[in-house]
Amino acid sequence: MRFDVITLFPELFEPFLASGVTRRAYASGQVQVRLWNPRDHAEGNYRRVDDRPFGGGPGMVMMAGPLARCLAAIRADRAEDQPAPLVLFSPIGRHLDHAAVQGWSASAGAVLLCGRYEGVDQRFIDAHVDVQVSLGDFVLSGGEIAAVALLDAVARLQPGVLHDAGSHQLDSFNPALDGLLDCPHYTRPEQWQGAGVPAPLLSGHHAQIERWRRDQRLLLTARHRPDLLQAARARGQLTRADEALLVQSQDLL
Repeated sequence: MRFDVITLFPELFEPFLASGVTRRAYASGQVQVRLWNPRDHAEGNYRRVDDRPFGGGPGMVMMAGPLARCLAAIRADRAEDQPAPLVLFSPIGRHLDHAAVQGWSASAGAVLLCGRYEGVDQRFIDAHVDVQVSLGDFVLSGGEIAAVALLDAVARLQPGVLHDAGSHQLDSFNPALDGLLDCPHYTRPEQWQGAGVPAPLLSGHHAQIERWRRDQRLLLTARHRPDLLQAARARGQLTRADEALLVQSQDLL
């Protein structure tokens, strides 16, 4: 798959693409990432990409012209029969969740537009943007952090990127865990600052360990994300043992 990123700050991506476990996805070409600076497609000696907003007010707005020319260069380079969707990171977009990441991870990729300043000229959005995505109800200085988040989430789902091929199936929100939050994890030493490791994890009894982990996922989800628990219940994914634990633990939630 291929992601083309339109950004005024391509240097922000370079350390990310060469660091951490997900670098394998980029080094192997499983996830191709190409960076495009709209300033390279701006006109005039100053290669201007922004201007003051009509109607007044603070800040600057990214101009439609340089973005359109940059996008045209990307389209020509990709040479696709079916143009890849153009994604804009925006407060009005759909929140990026596990289901969306899974969808992107199975796709041919996309063009990611990282807005800056007060935003992007609406005429460009109306003419070219296919999908808008948000990380949450807060505002960033630009779309680069959101683009990195999407790329990282997609890269780690590619085969061979993680050390254990099934590792991501134990992540929070994964359908393999009924969309629940993940359980707590422990490692050596067995005792640390007076705190030990829960006995089931030391038992060597596979069924006990799995039951403990399931119980912890249920309790954590009930305490912190009851909406996820209700969704799992509506899908019929909670067993009688699950429901009994939740009833018994009402005072702890």
